[in-house]
Amino acid sequence: MEEIKNIANKMKSWESDTLDPVLSKFPERGRDFRTSSDIPKDRLYTPLNLREHDYLEKEGFPGEYPFTRGIQPTMYRGKLWTMRQYSGFGTAKESNERFKYLLNQGQTGISVAFDLPTQMGYDSDHELSDGEVGKVGVAIDSLEDMEILLAGISLDKVSCSMTINAPAALLLAMYLCVAEKQGVPYDKIKGTIQNDILKEYIARGTYIFPPEPSLRIITDIFAFCSENVPEWNTISISGYHIREAGSTAAQEVGFTLSNGIAYVKAAIDAGLDIKSFAPKLSFFFNVHNDVFEEVAKFRAARRMWARIIKERFGCDDINCMKLRFHAQTGGSTLTAQQPYNNVIRVALQAFTAIAGGAQSLHTNSFDEALALPTEQSARIALRTQQIIAHESGLSDVVDPFGGSYFVESLTDDLEEKAMTFINRIDEIGGIVKAIDTGYVQKEISNSAYKQQLSIENNEQIVVGLNKFQSGETHTTEISKSDGSLQDKQIKKVRELKARRDNARVESELINLRSCAKTKENIMPFIINAVKSYATIGEICDNLRSEFGIYREEFLL
Repeated sequence: MEEIKNIANKMKSWESDTLDPVLSKFPERGRDFRTSSDIPKDRLYTPLNLREHDYLEKEGFPGEYPFTRGIQPTMYRGKLWTMRQYSGFGTAKESNERFKYLLNQGQTGISVAFDLPTQMGYDSDHELSDGEVGKVGVAIDSLEDMEILLAGISLDKVSCSMTINAPAALLLAMYLCVAEKQGVPYDKIKGTIQNDILKEYIARGTYIFPPEPSLRIITDIFAFCSENVPEWNTISISGYHIREAGSTAAQEVGFTLSNGIAYVKAAIDAGLDIKSFAPKLSFFFNVHNDVFEEVAKFRAARRMWARIIKERFGCDDINCMKLRFHAQTGGSTLTAQQPYNNVIRVALQAFTAIAGGAQSLHTNSFDEALALPTEQSARIALRTQQIIAHESGLSDVVDPFGGSYFVESLTDDLEEKAMTFINRIDEIGGIVKAIDTGYVQKEISNSAYKQQLSIENNEQIVVGLNKFQSGETHTTEISKSDGSLQDKQIKKVRELKARRDNARVESELINLRSCAKTKENIMPFIINAVKSYATIGEICDNLRSEFGIYREEFLL
């Protein structure tokens, strides 16, 4: 206490004797120094910012509750994060070639991007798929495409992340079927499905079914994998897209953890033991340019999730309380203007993700504001991670920013801000009701508007966009899609439908519809339908007939 008084007195002297004379001659830049979450940034941080700060309660030690400093005692000193570059475009064959290229370049896991028809549960020959086949990811119509996508990739040696939500159960089923064909037991498979439907209602829009049946499918996946695929991460609860839609860092954490609360509650209500599924819950966060806010965000999220599991759900199992997360550098921070500037942005964000304790990381390619990445830009993005891992020294120390007066204070501030959103959602009646009323969407929309206004008013500087423009047009080589791809994929899926055993397909789809009417676990029925080479569109159409489709009624 005496030391705090001495610091306070010394700070007053510093302000009057040292600071004020400088400010009178050289005023500060005049801007309001704040984070994206509207948290003021003091000029200087000292122990005065951490009054009544209990280190053991707030930070503790890595690998122990509340996990503020990391979920593993040694973090990257023991094992580096997984370098998992998100990739997928065109046909399954083209994507397979890109995966093999990245693996040969030192990538340590694959991450699959799917095209919009696949994400929405439509076949490539559906009228709504026109113009979108293979555009933003790989087109997967059936198990046949998945077999081609994973050909020559040993599923017992490489982990796979699949960014898929509404039809996540189908793509997981396809992956399991390919593993069977490779002779790989389910318990040797490692990977993740995003499987986060709530954030689709909030920020992204690739939903199919209403919340209730969607949550039923998700909890069925939890139960099936806990018994059969124990190393698989059954959900990646995603704040990434919430941030891409325009949220602040605090909103990203608050809304994402509220979604996590809903998934845990749904699983418990379905009769699952929290210890059977919580250790395989994972999270997915964005990384923006404010280094200190982003590091503090990750630290706050870990601490908050540990407390939520322990205090709200009454579980003190160490594996259930750990918040494990994948990070991706911010797509919305990339500019089409002066695209090579994005190399620096991505490097800064990647540095931040590792300083914040990510378990796996995707680094965006510098040309992604223009097109899908070329091989060269994808290699530069991967090399960014490798240089940080092996040359920067950042991975040598656990939680290197821990103990910074600024970072510790900001971690506390972000936790407090994020909790206000969680508490408000609780008052509304939970995240599903908060989505139905439009509360979450409106909060994000307001934040996005403020951010865009600050850029247009030059209050927030984006180099090359609203300041330091060069007037030059980019000369970057960009990736271009094959215009004949859609026709080839349509031909391929129609040929499959003509030569397969259609009687078997219809039988399995009838069984699937029958299961959907009950409370029986739906995963085995989806797997059987997939094995018969029923297509994504056929399976989803049969589920649509039983579950219905979701519409944003509050916007009508």
